Amino acid sequence: MVICVIGLGSMGKRRIKLLKAFFDDLVIIGIDNNVERVKSVAGEYGIDCYFALSDVPQKPDCAFVCTSPQFHASIIQECLVNDLHVFSEINLIDDLYDENIQLAKQKRKVLFLSSTPLYKEEMKIIDNRINQNGKPCAYQYHVGQYLPDWHPWDSLENFFVSNKNTNGCRELLAIELPWIGNVFGQIKNVHVVKAKLTDLKLDFSDTYLIQVEHSTGTIGSLTVDVVSRQAVRKLEIFNEDLYIRWDGTPETLYEKDVISGELKRIPAGVYIHEDGYSESVNEYAYVKEIEEFFEVINGKEPLYSFEKDKEVLKIIDKIERNSCND
Repeated sequence: MVICVIGLGSMGKRRIKLLKAFFDDLVIIGIDNNVERVKSVAGEYGIDCYFALSDVPQKPDCAFVCTSPQFHASIIQECLVNDLHVFSEINLIDDLYDENIQLAKQKRKVLFLSSTPLYKEEMKIIDNRINQNGKPCAYQYHVGQYLPDWHPWDSLENFFVSNKNTNGCRELLAIELPWIGNVFGQIKNVHVVKAKLTDLKLDFSDTYLIQVEHSTGTIGSLTVDVVSRQAVRKLEIFNEDLYIRWDGTPETLYEKDVISGELKRIPAGVYIHEDGYSESVNEYAYVKEIEEFFEVINGKEPLYSFEKDKEVLKIIDKIERNSCND
């Protein structure tokens, strides 16, 4: 299989590294319009790199779209027009969603959207425990990290998370809301308090306190920020028969044995961490997501889709518009 990875920044390099390490019988090609990135990735990973899809001499079978989100729509469309299966990183905006969904159907090609937490073993275990419990619950969840610490090697003003339309809080919400809705039930209502707490030159709120109501009767308190100088991902879930705590990594998943009173760690799968990223970033989930993409090409029903993401983006739009001061 011939795979082109379009966009050779941090996510493109991550996908190339994982494809080379965990998958066999692949020819990997890099594409980026930045000369330095093309030279760097070609040398570091030993792959052929080009400046555009039209420059590639052999026809790829599929594409991984790993550019900044604001460029995804047109690149995805170009790939589908050229009869490629498409794996897209999160988009944050729904440009050309309807058109590309329809085009993928016409071309009979897979249009696959990343939602990495859905592939974490911890999320599967939490989902199972809540289903076994069978009752509505409450949760508190805090996800945050100071925005300049996300990619300290990049200039913040040139990084898409500093753009209002694709900002860091919006990205965190797009990462977290799909698994939250999957585990706790469809989001029925949100109530929001938001603020700007940093002195960073940003034209968007950097902190959100969100009260969430789910169709299942579960309620939650979600804090999302790009302010916290300590990267944080902390979750507590509780009702009278259930207490689960998770601090973002497989070895920090615990549940309370309500009979013995003991807080017990739940084994939660493989942990692969890459230096330079928050401890909560588990590379193994990215591997499982790539596996899912190849399985969907072979006929499996995907866990996530552009159709589902369109609804998630509507919720994020509401969160960004909504506050008790509006």
